Amino acid sequence: MSNTSYVALSKQAGLAKELTSIANNVANANTTGYRREGYLFSEYVQRLGPQDRSISQTNVGGHYFDPAPGGLVETGGTFDVAIDGEGYFLVETQRGERLTRAGNFLVDAEGQMITQDGNRVLGEGGTPIAIPANATNVTIAPDGTIAADGAPVGRLGLVNADPTTLAREGNNLLRAANGYETLETPSLRQGFVEGSNVNTVVEISRLIEVQRAYELGQQLLKDEDERISKTVDAMRKR
Repeated sequence: MSNTSYVALSKQAGLAKELTSIANNVANANTTGYRREGYLFSEYVQRLGPQDRSISQTNVGGHYFDPAPGGLVETGGTFDVAIDGEGYFLVETQRGERLTRAGNFLVDAEGQMITQDGNRVLGEGGTPIAIPANATNVTIAPDGTIAADGAPVGRLGLVNADPTTLAREGNNLLRAANGYETLETPSLRQGFVEGSNVNTVVEISRLIEVQRAYELGQQLLKDEDERISKTVDAMRKR
């Protein structure tokens, strides 16, 4: 394989990942608490020999989540909670504790607060939050304190993590590779949910741009393959 092909293939591999992330962003433009994602690219230069010759290739340097908050949507739901600022809710899954910005919670048959996927919402200290079955008025204060008919029953556990260490699991769950720390001064709004921070117009524009770049790369690989084939055929005829 020629050096031109290696360079083009490295670019195509990166563009394919970017296309996947953009498509995922567009698909989740209306998903509660979704954070836009993307890839960071860098140049990888490899020395070829003793005569200072080198080859430059595309390298996927990392994956990132856009930290910009999504718009707050008023629902009036008792267990709908939006984070106004930084932080993540802490939930318990079968794979361990995970982070999420999606605060459209429910209460299961046992009275425990859960996510739309059935994962238990955790409070301070990593304990589940239980709502009394006979409670008629449940309030959630800006600091996360939950009260049922005026009596405190728990406090939502808000945490923070380095965004560069987060890995997505599904649409709304994030795994913190290097752990997380408690958010001391959270700001919550009951009766609201945070929408996706995806700008559909921008993402569609990026999709078209990346798709065109990918098609140009495919054409380059095709042209290079034809060039090599013609060269080999010419050498055979000598």
